[in-house]
Amino acid sequence: MKALGLLTLVVTMFVSFAAAAAEPDIARGQYLLNGIVACGNCHSPRGPDGNVPAGQELAGGLVIETPGFSAVAPNITPDKDTGICNWTDAQIVAAIRDGKRPDGTLIGPPMPIGFYRNMSDNDVRAIVAALRAVRPVNHAVGKSTYKIPLPPSYGPPVERVADVPRANAVAYSKYLAEIGHCMECHTPRVKGVLDMARVGGGGQELPAGNGGIVVSANLTPGNPNGMARWTDAQVKATIATGIRPDGRKLVPLMAFDWYRTIKTDDMNALVAYLRTLKAVGN
Repeated sequence: MKALGLLTLVVTMFVSFAAAAAEPDIARGQYLLNGIVACGNCHSPRGPDGNVPAGQELAGGLVIETPGFSAVAPNITPDKDTGICNWTDAQIVAAIRDGKRPDGTLIGPPMPIGFYRNMSDNDVRAIVAALRAVRPVNHAVGKSTYKIPLPPSYGPPVERVADVPRANAVAYSKYLAEIGHCMECHTPRVKGVLDMARVGGGGQELPAGNGGIVVSANLTPGNPNGMARWTDAQVKATIATGIRPDGRKLVPLMAFDWYRTIKTDDMNALVAYLRTLKAVGN
């Protein structure tokens, strides 16, 4: 009986180790990368028409100007000279969830590290696998400059984050909104820091694609003329197409070109989360 118990323990340990060492789900990574996480929305250059030039996806170079910084999105293709080819998987994960480059320097805004810290181990590894599969693009870009002080870190290094079960509808819908970093733009800031007591309240002044300024919308019921009056179908259509129910177009800063690929179940979950936001008068 003791031998049988020991054998069971060994088998259990082996199965657990095999599961931990399983290959990342590259299909899941590609879905996240090209969908709700929308990496290409910032990490791709834009042509005069505002669209990503053919063959330049994730090649970096987009400049985001605000009063506090001039951020230049890096090349995150696996190019050996100008991209992330030489970074280890662990270093890419640390960049995404800890905001740290391999040389130890901090990644500043608008990279939404505060939300990416909640990304599960399996999902972040899947995204890394998807990035490895992207076509390398040799494209050197400049460096970001900041007038605002950056924190010494975004917190202790993220160690383990479990998957959020889809069966837990409330938790999973919040998780999707976090990795989709919706509230990075749609939450007010105080001295450059997100005011999470007013999450979803909008009001941020952000650079528009035409060189102007756009103010992020208040997504909460505190905006009586906003999303609270829209049907779920209208909310989903706006996220996926960039066109409001009244026919007005959203500016390309909103990643609707990527959000249109979000699966139906995930879109339903995302809208369900938005409906839970508390009213913010803004």
